Amino acid sequence: MKDTILYGDCRKTLSQFDEKARCCITSPPYYGLRDYGGEQYQIGLEQSPEEYVKQLVEVFRLVRDNLTDDGTLWVNIGDGYYNYKSGTGEYAKQSFAKGRQDLPYNNPKRANKLDGYKDKDLIGAPWMFAFAMRNDGWWLRQDIIWNKPNPMPESVRDRCTKSHEYIFLFSKSRNYYFNVDAIKEPTNDGTGLKRKKSVWNVKTKPYKGAHFAVYPPELIEPCILAGSEKNDIILDPFMGSGTTAMVAKQLGRYYNGCELNRDYNNLIQKRTGEGRGTLTEFL
Repeated sequence: MKDTILYGDCRKTLSQFDEKARCCITSPPYYGLRDYGGEQYQIGLEQSPEEYVKQLVEVFRLVRDNLTDDGTLWVNIGDGYYNYKSGTGEYAKQSFAKGRQDLPYNNPKRANKLDGYKDKDLIGAPWMFAFAMRNDGWWLRQDIIWNKPNPMPESVRDRCTKSHEYIFLFSKSRNYYFNVDAIKEPTNDGTGLKRKKSVWNVKTKPYKGAHFAVYPPELIEPCILAGSEKNDIILDPFMGSGTTAMVAKQLGRYYNGCELNRDYNNLIQKRTGEGRGTLTEFL
């Protein structure tokens, strides 16, 4: 099974793939930021950051089963701030703001004040996730900084504008495939090549028809080039608008993926040109 998107909860659909991927590249829903569609099946709407991380670890445990022994996992994940304001009844106000907030401010799923978090605290979800993954058996190989030259404006005046997110590189085994030469960069004088550094300067690029959180192709390309060879399969369990699939095809790879929201099917087909979506029931 190649060049296939399975629609449904990835915790149920990942087991249906019958060929292993060399590399998985994905950006899971951020905690408490927005509603992607899919109601109760969504990851990101959990009661607490700890539960959110637990659900992600469960997903990537399934991803590990879908990777070759020398495979790698690249995860883009952002952070947010805790903001709780008391309310009445089940609609107590709790939000996790990261720039623009798409979720309703009165969210009944988050009507509980969380122990251990103070108003305006940075949650630290990316590193909570990274350490939990390491404890679950993954090799935590690197934290890559995605520096955004054009970050989203913020109105807050008691801290710097947030302009970065993390990409964590995990490996399934101690020894894994990594083509360092494929992602070398020009030297400052333009006369040669040098090893790529761990801070990647990539502008955000919205894509018409998708949510505004689409991650840019330039962020995915070095992950695919370093983590796979031509004709390998690239996996994305949170396919969204299909950016990973599109870049994989452009670089001569196959793709497989999962997506909860069936409404993205036409957009993914358009961006990949020849992929096929397999509609599955929400299990």
